[in-house]
Amino acid sequence: MSVRIRFDGTEIAGRDGQTIAGVLLANGHRTWRDADGSARGIFCGIGVCQDCVLTVNGVEGVRACQRTACDGDVIEREVRS
Repeated sequence: MSVRIRFDGTEIAGRDGQTIAGVLLANGHRTWRDADGSARGIFCGIGVCQDCVLTVNGVEGVRACQRTACDGDVIEREVRS
């Protein structure tokens, strides 16, 4: 089974059960957040470092490495200083 999410306005597909980070990585997205002018993506993969946070369905600060992607999720980049 597959899931479809919208990332920065573009629909991408992933596998059922994949994390949001997994779907983004599988679709060629290596970074999805800016902090202090530097591009960030997944780093630790276990929710400790918070480099992978993004906005999911309007909720800020969601850890992409821990949140399972759900069909219809709307994902947006976050910019933090």
